[in-house]
Amino acid sequence: MGHISKQQSEDSESFHSWSDTYHEQWAWSSEDKSPSVYLCLNNKVACFYIDPVIESTGTAGVRGTKAFTHGQHYWEVKLSSVFGTSIMIGVGTKEALLQTNDFEFVDLIGRDEQSWGLSYKGKIWHNGQVRSYCEPFYDSTVIGVLLDMDTGTLSYFKNGRSIGVAFSGLCDKPSELYPIISSTSTLSEIELCDSTCRYVSLQDQCRMTIAKLVSKDQIDFLPLPRGMCQSLKGV
Repeated sequence: MGHISKQQSEDSESFHSWSDTYHEQWAWSSEDKSPSVYLCLNNKVACFYIDPVIESTGTAGVRGTKAFTHGQHYWEVKLSSVFGTSIMIGVGTKEALLQTNDFEFVDLIGRDEQSWGLSYKGKIWHNGQVRSYCEPFYDSTVIGVLLDMDTGTLSYFKNGRSIGVAFSGLCDKPSELYPIISSTSTLSEIELCDSTCRYVSLQDQCRMTIAKLVSKDQIDFLPLPRGMCQSLKGV
């Protein structure tokens, strides 16, 4: 899952001091979800397994309506009725699973290489691998998600305080990433709260794009000024 630099850790801790953020407009997708997810309040609240007769029959998920390709993105979700086998918050590609078979109660986000997720039990998952990350969290908890598409890291916050970087290397393969949530629990709810973003300068975006596409031992052969080549080697 990678190692995190001191600078990345400091960036996660200093998120709330950002002065150049922009509000993002997105919600949970009414088209890109499990049939067991019901959306309300302008699709800001996802309710799982609300049938008054049939209880939970498996694991259900829903994607956000916006895909992220670059920049730093932060959103918060409020959890209620936290119980059961699994409730998760994370990110994934368009191919990430949103539904299991009947009576398959699992940690869905991070079950394969298409997604990265945090369970309310304090475990993080990616590509079927799990490890401990934080203490479990329960009702009336606000979880913040900081997705940095420029450095390829995913961090979490609990009630406004950083828990730390959970994953690195998210951008090793160019792709769009979406917010995802999932639950196995009858009548559980997850509400999307604040959502903001910030972008680095165009120059920095170009530098990071070149660094992703060109290996360090090939940078000196690029038709660029020597100073820029040295700068690229430090990305």
